[in-house]
Amino acid sequence: MPEQTSSAEEIEAVRHCFACGVDNPIGLHIPFALDADDRCSGIFTPNANHVGYQNTVHGGIIYTALDDVMANVMYLQNRKAHTARCEVRYRHPLKVGETIELLGWIEHERRRRVRVKGEARRKRDNTLIAECDASFMLV
Repeated sequence: MPEQTSSAEEIEAVRHCFACGVDNPIGLHIPFALDADDRCSGIFTPNANHVGYQNTVHGGIIYTALDDVMANVMYLQNRKAHTARCEVRYRHPLKVGETIELLGWIEHERRRRVRVKGEARRKRDNTLIAECDASFMLV
């Protein structure tokens, strides 16, 4: 496993991440946390800046949230990885103002390749909005 270090420069870069960075003025500001089973979760409520068409959230915004919840499964364990491949299946539209719960977990690891899954569910009724299957490469 590659050794992980945190420099001041890395910490500053994370604070400006488009998906989770608290200092990015146009970012999504999604807070992520790991549970006892090393699953990563987050909550996100899209606003009018995230619209794609007729009050529906742009698919790229949903993808970004899913990609980041999956990346944070590793990042929050001090493991640096980059998305190598990602397939998203959109199940239902998400309207602006509807809160989603994000969940990401590791399915399988082989050497430097980590297969991760993620899902976004509408909070009020648990409807599956989108699901993801991705491969990440540890660096």
